[in-house]
Amino acid sequence: MSEIGMVLLGLAIGFIAAAPVGPVNVMIMQRSFKRGFLAGVITGIGSVLADAVFASAAAFGMTAVGDFFELHARTIQIVGGIILILFGLRLVLSHPHFNVSIGERSQGVFSGMAAAFALTITNPGALLGFLALIGSLGDWAPEHGDWVGASELVLGVIAGGFLWWVMISAIVARLRVHLDDHWLERVNWVAGSLLMGFGVVILVRLGLIVTGLI
Repeated sequence: MSEIGMVLLGLAIGFIAAAPVGPVNVMIMQRSFKRGFLAGVITGIGSVLADAVFASAAAFGMTAVGDFFELHARTIQIVGGIILILFGLRLVLSHPHFNVSIGERSQGVFSGMAAAFALTITNPGALLGFLALIGSLGDWAPEHGDWVGASELVLGVIAGGFLWWVMISAIVARLRVHLDDHWLERVNWVAGSLLMGFGVVILVRLGLIVTGLI
């Protein structure tokens, strides 16, 4: 496959991997709604960086990364579930305003990027998703030892994820200009409740697996 073709293939994978509505999508929508387009995009970069780690593990055949996540899957899921609950609770209890100071805006933007990275990197399902997507490419996948092709594929994944977050951030940020602080508080409550719900589901499911009920 040509260099451009490999990048475009990676772009499609990155876009598809980022699209399903989950905790990170909810978080970035909330950030875009509260702080605007740029805040949403920068928060999304945190998720893109984590996706790049997973895509690299799949494309370059880094079995050590996969083995680590498989070995520590339960611990990673517990950490991810707790992060979701704490972040969601923080949103529910907050009293946000559209007009925030420059210092608050800067701090919030980069803390959001770190949170998005943490939520994505503690999701073993994301790694499995990339392993499945890239593994299903067959003859289109980079050959073993083809570092250039694997790099092009990962670059495309980064571009695809970034494109998704730019699109989502732009749509949500456009809506915020028509709404007030009351709506922002509602959005925070809904987003926080969803994030806590995701976290509870992860922990409950893990508990059921450990006890052998499922």
